[in-house]
Amino acid sequence: MAEELEKKPVENNAQTEVTPEDVQNNKVFAILAYFGILVLVPIFAAKESKFARFHANQGLVLCIVEVVWYLISYFISLALIHSLSFGFLALWTGISWLVNIGILVFAIIGIVNAAQGSTKPMPLFGKFKILK
Repeated sequence: MAEELEKKPVENNAQTEVTPEDVQNNKVFAILAYFGILVLVPIFAAKESKFARFHANQGLVLCIVEVVWYLISYFISLALIHSLSFGFLALWTGISWLVNIGILVFAIIGIVNAAQGSTKPMPLFGKFKILK
């Protein structure tokens, strides 16, 4: 099994160097990082893993973006409902759905990267680093 791990290439970006053993041992933690509040699992359970830590950071950034978006969306929807502007509310609902689908796409990209053992940053949000 050790030979298999050594032969398998690990796709890394220049900033995060991970070993095949780290990827193999912490892949589940890395995947969990993209399921909302479950980002806390790799943050606390896999502190020593560079691979899990990388994906925990990506998942945390995505989770923060998601919470901020939901708050913005909620307050704009509330304002549109109270102004009785149902045309704008319908337009806002469509925009909101598109952004929610975009957030889901980013989560799927992160899950796929984690499952493949890659430390490739997510588009748009991947450059932000919260965890060290």
